[in-house]
Amino acid sequence: MCGIFGVYNYYGDAGEFRQRALDLSKRIRHRGPDWSGCVVSGNNIMCHERLAIVGIDTGAQPLTNEDETIVLTVNCEIYNHKQLEKQLKTPAQFKTHSDCEVILHMYQEIGTDVCAKLDGMFSWALLDTRTAESRLVIARDPIGITTLYIGRVSAHPETVFFSSELKSLNDECDIIEEFPPGHFFDSKTGEFERYFKPTWWDAERVPTAAVNYRQLRESLTAAVRKRLMAEVPYGVLLSGGLDSSLISSIAVREAARISAAAHSDTEDIDTRGARYFPRMHSFSVGLPGAPDLIAARKVAKFLKTAHHEYTYTVQEGLDAIADVIYHLETYDVTTVRASTPMYLMSRKIKSAGVKMVLSGEGSDEVFGGYLYFHYAPSAPEFHTETVSRVKNLHTSDCLRANKSTMAWGLEARVPFLDKEFLEVAMNVRPEDKLCSKDIMEKAIIRRAFDVEFPDAGFTPEELAQGPYLPRDVLWRQKEKFSDGVGYSWIDSLKAQADARVSDAALAAAAERFPVDTPETKEAYLYREIFEQHFPQPACLQSVVRWVPRTDWGCSADPSGRAQKIHDKAY
Repeated sequence: MCGIFGVYNYYGDAGEFRQRALDLSKRIRHRGPDWSGCVVSGNNIMCHERLAIVGIDTGAQPLTNEDETIVLTVNCEIYNHKQLEKQLKTPAQFKTHSDCEVILHMYQEIGTDVCAKLDGMFSWALLDTRTAESRLVIARDPIGITTLYIGRVSAHPETVFFSSELKSLNDECDIIEEFPPGHFFDSKTGEFERYFKPTWWDAERVPTAAVNYRQLRESLTAAVRKRLMAEVPYGVLLSGGLDSSLISSIAVREAARISAAAHSDTEDIDTRGARYFPRMHSFSVGLPGAPDLIAARKVAKFLKTAHHEYTYTVQEGLDAIADVIYHLETYDVTTVRASTPMYLMSRKIKSAGVKMVLSGEGSDEVFGGYLYFHYAPSAPEFHTETVSRVKNLHTSDCLRANKSTMAWGLEARVPFLDKEFLEVAMNVRPEDKLCSKDIMEKAIIRRAFDVEFPDAGFTPEELAQGPYLPRDVLWRQKEKFSDGVGYSWIDSLKAQADARVSDAALAAAAERFPVDTPETKEAYLYREIFEQHFPQPACLQSVVRWVPRTDWGCSADPSGRAQKIHDKAY
């Protein structure tokens, strides 16, 4: 992934604004430290900060078509780029080996319909100057795995700014919005249009199909396999919980399978990563003695990965909070808590020479894995909540996974949010996903990978490969990441907030923060830090808080440990 920034139909002299645009783009250079590019065309500016993962020697951006009438700046990984190249009706002259360049050529043939054909995570902006009035098309991936913002100046509504992060816009725009996932913006209409229209999108449509465990397992395996596309060292984030352990196990198996197979240039999936770097590296983080470190160590030994374990002190975590909020561009309590250890770990991973990791985000939303799902009043309400959580992942876990890693130029890929996997998993009847005192959360995905479960549909050949994970890991209870890194972490955050925010300040919070007023000292502290970084009122428009279902009888504290169902005896 990379960082993109640009201005369309600038209200002043674009040539004179070029240096300012470069300075604004530089604010997100942490996302792409490998190279910078800028194209000025008429009164339009397209900037790019590159993190080279695929096509590392030839993929400098912005990209252009043959006659340079179309300019593309991209933050994406397109996993089906080889298939799309074969679908082109007219042979194209590719200038690079980048997986992103196919967007240019597909757009020339089918216009904005290209958005629905892309399989990957992406945010991109395309400037088409083939007509007298240039055209801007901006698009974001279906779930919002990548981050993207759009800004305007109220005095000049004809001008459009866009950026991967808020920090490039807040000093120029007085109107800033998060770009909606699964949509494209077209300057011809001035409107957003939703291109992502999966069968499960309507939450009122409750699926009735029983789970097919084999199909579930195969679709997740395919999602992991396609994400091994890379020309740089990569690894897996391994907390020792179910989600990251499953992704790690599948990645190890698929990398070994690809490495052992004869290579063919006719393959539809780009498998260079597994062939170049067959030994899987795993990474974990936590306070000394944290539950996640113990579990991750066990999984890494079982999978025979090259394991890297990082620890941090409470003070180191507390010292990083202000920087974390700057990079996250949110004051949401849950996101800040979980992002801090991920932010610290990402710095260590990047220093080890790794540029890409697989991560387990999304599973809890898809399968109802948060402990509060135990309190769901009914199967239909359980399903409705999963759809809502998946639709809003871009405001929480996707934001965390993207920005806390990209703060150090590290790319995180999330197989659980593969659109083909979602089409399978989100169409399973909710009765098969329900959890209770007798059924552990996410039992459905645990069973799909449990070689001892009779309905999992394993072939004799698959059974001969042995279990995916140790049973005590496969059936380990859910921990929120901010809990699993060490139970004292959240307690320390609360203690710091108590020390820094007085009772009187919290009592007067509505006066200082009349919009989205913080209700706890911890929330007050994060909001205070956020406004130090982003004092403009427009910045609040893009922040959404993660809120537990207190109407289901859950604790108002988002920590999984605060839920009554939690068992910390692991």
